Amino acid sequence: MMLVGLTGNIASGKSSVAKMFAARGATIIDADVLARRAVEPATPALRAIVSRWGTGVLSPDGSLDRAALRHVVFDRPDELEALNAIVHPEVGRLRDEEIDAAAARGDRVVVCDIPLLFERRLADTFTRIVLVDAPRPMRLERLMRDRGLSQEEAVQMIAAQMPAELKRARADIVIENAGTLEQLTERVREVWEAIARDANATASASA
Repeated sequence: MMLVGLTGNIASGKSSVAKMFAARGATIIDADVLARRAVEPATPALRAIVSRWGTGVLSPDGSLDRAALRHVVFDRPDELEALNAIVHPEVGRLRDEEIDAAAARGDRVVVCDIPLLFERRLADTFTRIVLVDAPRPMRLERLMRDRGLSQEEAVQMIAAQMPAELKRARADIVIENAGTLEQLTERVREVWEAIARDANATASASA
């Protein structure tokens, strides 16, 4: 089984690339989906969050109010790190379960979609790391257009992540997403074919 790490800074188009990989047969394990599962009602992580920040971060139905929590931690590095210390270990545990299940099924290529792959020092986990990137002005425009953010909010979100230049230097494969959908689709096809060849070679060598 080939384990691929897929990452990219906010508004790079990483989710679109993940969907294209899935359409070509990859098993996708999405860190954002796992993060939502990790803080579902009655989970230890949600109890720990409420213990630290109070019931003001809960919705009326008892689920986590992500917007309220984001306002509490966004500009406070110590608080954000405290939140990460609660959520990320649980996300890692859930990811390991999904990877084990994929291996048991005999899945050939598993793509882990992880926005903070480099920030959380997970690079050594993967056989290949694919980075999706787009120019900063383009990502800024996408954030404001697609998410309704102010320019200040969008700039803050971009600035909060590791610079794309550092990630590009550490990635095995870079997918540029600054052109048309057709260009992105063609690049994803090329990358997928290369990954599939490597996966087949690995499978043949271990047979």
